Amino acid sequence: MNHGERAGTSIVHPHSQVIATPVIPIHIRRKYEIAVQHYDDTGRCLYCDIVDAEDRQSQRVVQRSDQFLVFEPYASRFPFETWIAPIRHSSSFGSVTDQELPELARVLGNTLRRLHKALEDPHFNLLILSAPVEDESKAYFLWHIEIIPRLTTAAGFELGSGMHVNPCIPEEAARFLREASG
Repeated sequence: MNHGERAGTSIVHPHSQVIATPVIPIHIRRKYEIAVQHYDDTGRCLYCDIVDAEDRQSQRVVQRSDQFLVFEPYASRFPFETWIAPIRHSSSFGSVTDQELPELARVLGNTLRRLHKALEDPHFNLLILSAPVEDESKAYFLWHIEIIPRLTTAAGFELGSGMHVNPCIPEEAARFLREASG
């Protein structure tokens, strides 16, 4: 989902795009490789470990419901980068249950309202990351949503190095969003 011109919106009415490609982009493949390596080394899902740690520490948590955690990830790439992840392990977005959908809609709506209010209607991209089709039943990945407000512009350092400079501390972003009613 794209919202706003800086996020690549070419059509002004609300819409989303679902894209499937026959290849996994290299940066996404790398995420899966790291998750598989962590699973092979520990027997645990890396992303479940991240969600558990964020939930326990709570400094970067924006909202917690019975089934979802909304947080600003440690070492975020972008200011106010926000993740929504299920508490229950599930590799594929396609396995969200009918009972979870209404709560996901509430949590997502609340998160988008917080971002809208706190950041004055920022341009953003919303991504749903899910295990590849052939790995939907494997335990190494946790599907999640990433919301990336487009508040900064990648410059020479970011483009040349592939590394991101985030001028916003995730703990402060989380506090700011918690204070913005959703």
